[in-house]
Amino acid sequence: MFNLFSAKDMGIDLGTANTLIYIKDSGIVLNEPSVIAMDNRRSVTLAVGSEAKDMIGKAPSNISVVRPLQDGVISDFDRTADMLKAFIEKAVPSTKMKNFRVAVGVPSGVTEVEKRAVEQTVRNMGASEVYILEEPMAAAIGAGMDVDSSTACMIADIGGGTTDIAIIALGGIVASTSIRHAGDKFNDAIIQYMRKRHALLIGEKTAEYLKIQVGAACLDIDENGDEIIKTVEASGRDIISGLPKTLEVSNRDIMIALQESVDMIIDGIKSTIEKAPPEIAADIASSGMLLSGGGGLIHNLDQLIEKRTGMKATIAESAYEAVALGTGMSLNNIEKLKIYATSVNKR
Repeated sequence: MFNLFSAKDMGIDLGTANTLIYIKDSGIVLNEPSVIAMDNRRSVTLAVGSEAKDMIGKAPSNISVVRPLQDGVISDFDRTADMLKAFIEKAVPSTKMKNFRVAVGVPSGVTEVEKRAVEQTVRNMGASEVYILEEPMAAAIGAGMDVDSSTACMIADIGGGTTDIAIIALGGIVASTSIRHAGDKFNDAIIQYMRKRHALLIGEKTAEYLKIQVGAACLDIDENGDEIIKTVEASGRDIISGLPKTLEVSNRDIMIALQESVDMIIDGIKSTIEKAPPEIAADIASSGMLLSGGGGLIHNLDQLIEKRTGMKATIAESAYEAVALGTGMSLNNIEKLKIYATSVNKR
């Protein structure tokens, strides 16, 4: 499958919504939803990733389809271990799985017990060294920020379960904020809005589709000063008749639905700056901040942040893959990685 492990380095972004695996010299070799399907009668894994995600909302009672990470924390240790094991086996031939080094990016809300559980799972796969990185640090490294400089840099990593905002200088996190308003909450907000505003029941997949297609933090304005409206079709069940229904949904609808979550993220950015020493705040004022994660790609979120804070916001070049890239790249300098990592486990 891959002729690798001359380098013996692997980076893993264990995200609430998606898990990505990075192999040195091969790049991102796996990008799958963090979902696992289990047969309850036989206690066996039926599917992981995209295949399991396709079963959500459709599985019979004997099959459990779960996302073992919720709101940035590991809600099911065993299922997380099973899922991670399946992903690693999918990404790398088992014959190559000996004596390799791994850096794992985890949500900042993960506890020490959960970190040890992740370490143990990866070590059981044959890893000789396991390093645990918090996602904002990994994202900053992956986005090419100079995390070792005395000049501070700021990043907001908007993932599936959490938005992790951090100010980094001299290889460490100086100030940080983690809030549980991110991709999953965006989807929930869209589902609730469609129910209340249009009396339409939609599922998580439809909500995610709407978020990606017409999601916006604020609307674009044309040369006449009018809002530019875009629409897509959404299908669901009519609450009143109980029958299937399709209607047009606009970017204005989704902007309204996302407003509360976007406000929470901007408040988190402000509060992180307030926690920082004045000299650090001065660095951020001149250099601005970076947005990473899938949520960072919400249309015009960077513009709204700039408008509300007066601080320039830039979207990372590989926003979606930043954490995975950062975990892999960090293994290029093990001595520095030992400083960055919140947990180190050697065999």
